Amino acid sequence: MDSFVAEDSGDVMNEINMIPFIDIMLVLLIIFIITVPVLHQSVNVDLPQASSVQEIIKPETLQLSITADGSYFLDKTPVTAAELEERLAADAQKTPQPELHIRGDRAVPYGRVAQAMAAAEQAGMTKIGFITEAAEAAGPAQ
Repeated sequence: MDSFVAEDSGDVMNEINMIPFIDIMLVLLIIFIITVPVLHQSVNVDLPQASSVQEIIKPETLQLSITADGSYFLDKTPVTAAELEERLAADAQKTPQPELHIRGDRAVPYGRVAQAMAAAEQAGMTKIGFITEAAEAAGPAQ
């Protein structure tokens, strides 16, 4: 009997207990067996395609030309100062608001251009720009 007791108490167990590992694997297998059919049960629908690019609406432009004698031309149509204010007020209400491009003759008095700018501002125009011509580069000296 002595030999039996000595053998049990002094030996170290060299094997891994596989039973808890097998239990965990069986539980995971059951979970996967239950969830996989649920993942594939859906109704096939042909979804419409939508673009995420926002449509950009470019505003129209109004050309206000001021000739050397001080006459106003709105989009190549002659207008008086009163008509100019009325048309600019009507155009200022549009959505999107058009851009006003002012082209002043080189010989026109500055006060006439300033009056046109003031009329555009009072009408509610917010996008006002000036159109100029590029100066010619000086040629080589002869």
